[in-house]
Amino acid sequence: MVLTTIKTGLGYLVTLLRKIGVIELGSQSVERIFNYVPISDEVSTSGQPSEAELKLIRDAGYSTIVNLAPHNTENSLDDEYGYVTNLGVNYIHIPVDFKNPTNDDFVRFAQTMDDLKGTKVWVHCAANMRVSAFIYKYRRDILGEQKKVAIKDLKKIWEPYGVWRSFLRKSRNGA
Repeated sequence: MVLTTIKTGLGYLVTLLRKIGVIELGSQSVERIFNYVPISDEVSTSGQPSEAELKLIRDAGYSTIVNLAPHNTENSLDDEYGYVTNLGVNYIHIPVDFKNPTNDDFVRFAQTMDDLKGTKVWVHCAANMRVSAFIYKYRRDILGEQKKVAIKDLKKIWEPYGVWRSFLRKSRNGA
């Protein structure tokens, strides 16, 4: 699992280089977006998409994009809200501090996901680390999926450590 965390770190570096114009990478499909993980027919996750990739997400039928990264994240887009809403896609921002994910953040995320059931939702953050943890916890605690099933998608991205390991051990009510 250490290799997936290293892969995610290197991929994050690539998104930073793309943002500052050092390299030009263009995905031709949503499946090629950094750290893409399909969760179900209605929910997919990834690291930070580029503007062109946000258009691909819209064209693939996603009606809402949920962003868990703060706007000041190094590889974030300057005006993701404006770009996404100009595409005609609903944009929801739930900024989660990577160094301090909270139960309040999770409750807001879980309510958002419940409210969006029946629609196609793309959830992203900087590297899909926040998102994969939140999606895992949502699937385990809210949807009641078996841990061994839900954790497979989390481990495609990383092996949570530190505050994230503690965060994932807590139940929905924070205990």
